[in-house]
Amino acid sequence: MFIRTETTPNQDSLKFVPGEAVLPEGQSGTLEFLDMRSARASPLAKALLMVDGVTGVFFGRDFITVTKDQDTPWQLLKPDIYGAIMDFYSSGQPIVFQTEDEMPTSPRDTQILPDDSEVVQMIKELLDTRIRPSIQEDGGDIEYIGFNEESGVVQLALKGACRTCSSSVITLKNGIENMLMHYIPEVTSVEQVETELDKLGGDEFAKFEKSLETKP
Repeated sequence: MFIRTETTPNQDSLKFVPGEAVLPEGQSGTLEFLDMRSARASPLAKALLMVDGVTGVFFGRDFITVTKDQDTPWQLLKPDIYGAIMDFYSSGQPIVFQTEDEMPTSPRDTQILPDDSEVVQMIKELLDTRIRPSIQEDGGDIEYIGFNEESGVVQLALKGACRTCSSSVITLKNGIENMLMHYIPEVTSVEQVETELDKLGGDEFAKFEKSLETKP
């Protein structure tokens, strides 16, 4: 197996392209894991998060984005990451322990719902067809959180390489916000919000730091 790497706008995130499908056939969404609890259902995510210095794992259609802490150089991490990916594919295990019926066939956040207003429908369509593909090319993704009809603010969460990227604000303001405002006059701005997964990851890290402080 030959695993190719691709850089992302985030120097602490790399795309690993194994040359084989990562997510199951029929799933067009993405999966992200920020701690061992969320990775319980994925043998590959668990193996990657066990590598010292790895802080996040993100699965796209045919790539794996690995995010590291700022202090660990890639040259130390790459051999272990390559090894974990190769071991996983040789094991024959599924990427996640779920039945095919449980896997979403499209991103749930941008599915058009019966009670969505016309504006929300347009926002979701633009995110899914114009914005999401380009962000996934950079090893990340976006998640639609909500739209405030009164203020015109669209709430989004950045995932994968985009989550901790120093240029994420530029991505939101100069890229996503400008496009949404151009096509949808009701949109006045875009803001990044923290998801439950972000909060969980932060809570787990805080507990870990506290446990270190109490050790003799």
